[in-house]
Amino acid sequence: MTSSTPFSLGVALEGAGWHPAAWREPSARPDALFTADYWTELVRTAEAGEVDFVTIEDSLALQSERFLVGDDRTDEARGRLDAVLIASRVAPLTSTIGLIPVATVTHTEPFHVSKAIATLDYVSEGRAGVQVKVSARADEAAHVGRRAHPGDVAVDDPAFLAFVDDAFDEAADAVEVVRRLWDSWEDDAEIRDAATDRFLDADKVHRIDFEGRFFSVRGPSITPRPPQGQPVVAALAHAAVPYRLAARAADLVFVTPADAVHARDIVDEVRDAERAVGHEGEPLRIFADLVVFLDAPDERADARLARLDGVGRRLVSDARIVAGSASAVADVIDDLIAAGYSGVRLRPGVVTDDLPRIAADLVPELRRRGVAQPPTRTTLRGRLGLPEDLPSRYATPVA
Repeated sequence: MTSSTPFSLGVALEGAGWHPAAWREPSARPDALFTADYWTELVRTAEAGEVDFVTIEDSLALQSERFLVGDDRTDEARGRLDAVLIASRVAPLTSTIGLIPVATVTHTEPFHVSKAIATLDYVSEGRAGVQVKVSARADEAAHVGRRAHPGDVAVDDPAFLAFVDDAFDEAADAVEVVRRLWDSWEDDAEIRDAATDRFLDADKVHRIDFEGRFFSVRGPSITPRPPQGQPVVAALAHAAVPYRLAARAADLVFVTPADAVHARDIVDEVRDAERAVGHEGEPLRIFADLVVFLDAPDERADARLARLDGVGRRLVSDARIVAGSASAVADVIDDLIAAGYSGVRLRPGVVTDDLPRIAADLVPELRRRGVAQPPTRTTLRGRLGLPEDLPSRYATPVA
C-alpha cells in the first residue's frame, strides 16, 4: 500500500452469514432474509461502525456447497434478493457507506448493468460500485438459454477451459462497454434552460459505437453521467485468468490469501498481471478477503466456529478463516498491510453476531493502532483513494 492510499475496510454481506449453519443461530433472522428492513439494518450497522463499503452477494442460480454445480440441500439457506435492487433500496437510507452489489456480467447486457449502477450512484449521491462476476455454471447458462455450455465435464477439460477464457474475455469487454456508457454524457450535457428551450446540449451526448467480439453497442446511455463519473468496479480473483480480468477492467480486486507468504505472492501476481495487460493509471487496490468470527462475551470465537461446524456441514472457504479476538484479527490485518494490501474485506461468519462486533470491537482496535481513520471523503472513489475528477473520455479537451 502506498503512502497516498488510505487503508479501507469492507464487509461482504451474504444472507445470514458465510457459515452454512449461520441461519440456525439464535440471533439470526431467517424469516427476514427477504425483507428490505433486514438489509437496511445490516448496512446501517456497518455504516455506524465507519466501515468504508459493503458488497452484496448475488448469482443467477441458487447457492450450492458444490463448486460450479447446484445441489439439492434443504438444510441450508437458499435464495437471494437482487443485489443491485437491495443497494438501491438501502442507498437513500444511508449517507456515507459505499455500496457495491455483485452483478453477473456473463448473461447480462452491459447496457443494463451500466444504467443500473449509474442509477445507484445517483440514488446514493456518489457511493456506488459494482463487483463484476463471471458465470461458469451450467445451471446459470440454462436459466438464460442463450449460449452453449460444455456441460458436466472436468474443470481441466480443454472445452471447459476455453469456455472460461471466453467468459473472462467477455467480462472485460462488458466492463469496457459499461465504462464507455458512463462517459457517454459529458458532465455538463444537461443545460436545463427553459428560456432558450434547451434541456440538453446534443454535442455533449455521445454514441460509443463499441464493436467487439462479444458486443456491439451504439449508445449513448439513457442515464446521464453518474455523480462519480466512473463508479468503482471490483472483481473477486483467485488465479491468473481472473487477475488478468481485474487488471484489464477493475479499480480494486478481492483476493484470498491463505497466509502471510501467500499474501505477498498474490500481490506479485496481481502486479505481474497489470504489467502483462498494459494497465494504465491508478494501480489496482488489492483487498484480502477474510472470513471472521469474533469473540463474544459468553463464547470464544473458535468454540463458536467448532459448534457451527458440528451442525450440518463444516465451513470450507476460498478465503482464510480467522476466529478470535478483535486484537487477533487486527494482527492479521497488520500483516496484510505490511504485504502491500490496500485493505481487507471481511466476511462475517454469522452476520447478526459478527457484523456488530466488527463495528463495536474490531474497528476501534484498528483505530487504536492507527490503521484505519474516520472517513474524510464522501464518494466511494474518494474513500478508496481513487481520483474523483476523471473527465469523460468523450469530452473535448480544454484548450
